[in-house]
Amino acid sequence: MARMLVTGAAGFIGSQLSERLIEIGHSVIGVDCFSDHYARELKEMNLSELEGASAFDFVSSDIARGSLCEMLDGIDVVFHLAARPGVRDSWVDFDDYVEANIIGSRSVFDAAVATGTRVVYASSSSVYGDAASLPVSEAHPLRAISPYGASKVMTEVLAGAYAASYGLNAVGLRYFTVYGPRQRPDMGLARFIEALIGGRPISLYGDGMQKRDMTYVGDVVEATIAAAEKGASRRVYNVASGSPRALLDILSELGDSLALPLRLAHEAPKAGDVRDTWGDIALATADLGWTPRVPLAEGLARQVEEAERRRPTLVAQSRRAGVASV
Repeated sequence: MARMLVTGAAGFIGSQLSERLIEIGHSVIGVDCFSDHYARELKEMNLSELEGASAFDFVSSDIARGSLCEMLDGIDVVFHLAARPGVRDSWVDFDDYVEANIIGSRSVFDAAVATGTRVVYASSSSVYGDAASLPVSEAHPLRAISPYGASKVMTEVLAGAYAASYGLNAVGLRYFTVYGPRQRPDMGLARFIEALIGGRPISLYGDGMQKRDMTYVGDVVEATIAAAEKGASRRVYNVASGSPRALLDILSELGDSLALPLRLAHEAPKAGDVRDTWGDIALATADLGWTPRVPLAEGLARQVEEAERRRPTLVAQSRRAGVASV
């Protein structure tokens, strides 16, 4: 049994990573500060499967404030997933993104260097921006077109600087359009599902022909664990399905899954939104022995099932916030 620490453990990916680590025999310390960019009730639901697990301890803490050295004592690997996510909010809440994504990462790297702990950290496909050619390999230039993407570029730069100057043992993962159960309510598929269930038109930014490399959360979890076991220090890996789909095709499949008609309300593209995402996963396959396994139709069905189970919590939360409907 190894001892693991997961930052962002109450989040979409972090909670499922924590569960999987325990399932394969490790003990986990989960850390989260319950930031308020979406409902705390949903994050507490994310942790519900971990409640009572003898191999799981939870610490409510903001990693950007104070030292993590004591927390990392005896830890074998830190999975650093804590971050302020989302492209659009990053234009208006930039200070929060700097605090959470850059200063928070620096805090993790400082403690990891001091304790000699290996780090696997989450980056994003947003670092590539609108790539000149697709699919993008890890050698592609980083050209973020949003403050969020820039904060992830800085996370990678910091990891490289700490590795070069202080010997930080860190592996980075560029996640591509992660979807599945527990997806944050601000993310595309979660919004689309909620609109369909609620009988409202789906707000679609752009013409719908933009492509997304949809990567199922369970596959992302397996890639993240493989990176801890096999990833080369100082290397960054794409974690993607490698099979992009147009948004209109994804929406059509989603409508079929719910047996509901699609009503689309087209809106102008938002600043910072990347036109297409498509990751080359050859390096992850070669180094980590990882390939995605869950097809889109199956992943969508799992997310729909979970969304329907969670909807009463979303509705109750929106009413408390004074919102007419979710």
